[in-house]
Amino acid sequence: MSIGTIHGVGLGPGDPDLMSVRADRLLRNASHFAHFRKAGRKGQARRIADSTLNPDAIEFAMEYPVTTEIPLSDPRYNETLSSFYTDCANHLRTLAETGKDVVVLCEGDPFFYGSFMHLHSRLRDVVPINVVPAITGMSGAWTATGQPVTWGDDVLTVLMATLPEDDLARRMGDTDALVVMKIGRNIDKVRRALATADRLDAAWLVEYAAMPNQTVTRLVEAADKITPYFSIIIVHGNGRRP
Repeated sequence: MSIGTIHGVGLGPGDPDLMSVRADRLLRNASHFAHFRKAGRKGQARRIADSTLNPDAIEFAMEYPVTTEIPLSDPRYNETLSSFYTDCANHLRTLAETGKDVVVLCEGDPFFYGSFMHLHSRLRDVVPINVVPAITGMSGAWTATGQPVTWGDDVLTVLMATLPEDDLARRMGDTDALVVMKIGRNIDKVRRALATADRLDAAWLVEYAAMPNQTVTRLVEAADKITPYFSIIIVHGNGRRP
């Protein structure tokens, strides 16, 4: 029996029309697919792929054991997730070793801050893996603002809002164009850091980029709005132009 392949398939930022032709073909022909989701939720990747998946395909939903219940600084957080990713990888490995190809649905691009990377690191030396790149969520967000994010020799920095406030402010002040991700409950810290770096007035908040409920707002006009998980802050560069 030939060994199967694990396909990490990027689905793009949210609109199914933004998937690549290769991703579309793999989803339509998949007999097995897997995806991450919060417990009790359908999952964003599953929603993006809904209209494309083979209706007869067998589903393996990988439900996170924790999301925000344990602080990132607590050793239990990494221990719990490490065990979870290992269990998921072992299940996929078993499917591949019995000749099954499996499509793993990935929001955005599989190699850009995605959960698939944790499967890839555990499987890459034991079964064949194919990774299909995609449009990132941040690309969908800056496009939604209707302005170019970088010009000429602008430097673009991507920051996680989970960083300490001092680190955020320092890095925000050292770059030309800026993307801030993983905002959620960190929004107040991000606002303060942007103000410290004198970038607050130039910041845009994009929620649900490339999804039906997309919103684009200047951050200073967002008041005390609580941002969802699918939110990104953009600061545009103003570099060299002909």
